[in-house]
Amino acid sequence: MEEAPQRVELPAAFEDVEVDALVHLIADMMDRLMAHNDRIPLSPEALTRFHSRSAPGISVLDYLKRVVRFTKVERVCLLITLHYIDQICARAPLFTLTSLTCHRFVITAITIASKTFCDVFSVNAVYAKVGGIPVDELNMLEREFLRMIDWNLTCTREVLQEYYVNLVRTHSMGTYYIAARESSSGISSDSDTDWEAGGSQPDSPMAESTTTEPSTILVDTATLSPEPPRLPTLEQNMAFAAFRQSSQGPMEPG
Repeated sequence: MEEAPQRVELPAAFEDVEVDALVHLIADMMDRLMAHNDRIPLSPEALTRFHSRSAPGISVLDYLKRVVRFTKVERVCLLITLHYIDQICARAPLFTLTSLTCHRFVITAITIASKTFCDVFSVNAVYAKVGGIPVDELNMLEREFLRMIDWNLTCTREVLQEYYVNLVRTHSMGTYYIAARESSSGISSDSDTDWEAGGSQPDSPMAESTTTEPSTILVDTATLSPEPPRLPTLEQNMAFAAFRQSSQGPMEPG
């Protein structure tokens, strides 16, 4: 008879959690999102600069561990990546986090978050090398990311805390738990603990989708103004044709 996996208690506040545990939580959520969204057929108008022609050979967990190891990324920069996913997916509904987009999205999000929240951060050449893509491509992805998110790069500390709590609550293996759950939602929002730069932010609970619609994490779409639907551009049609022809070939994260 197999023994039940040992459960690990985590601190109530995300600022106190070990980075390794946070990486496992985020990778678990992204794996589930990708498994869901990979079932959605790709259309030309949904093709973005974040798409690889085939899924990279490195798992999201190992990729995140690599980024953390070589860039010393802070907890807030890891957590806000989930907020960025929700914001972009709500504004551009055709974009989904899949096995073809996740790695490029992650390294771009962490690059931008580090510049936004950290007093000390690396230059793009370092993030590009760690992420396995050319620096010119990271620069291009950074510009596209900022356009897609409309430069809304911050959120409240409470929103990040709710992402953290829900990552623990929905972890697929049930390995982690927060014993003092009630204290995690009652932490005050004084100015010295607030990540907000201005404006209200969504705080609805995380929901697990069971349909074939693109799945996000935690977002109140009523607070956002989605982009109007656009026909595929000539570039997208050409890229989609090339993608269809060469999708069987090996592809690195970049």
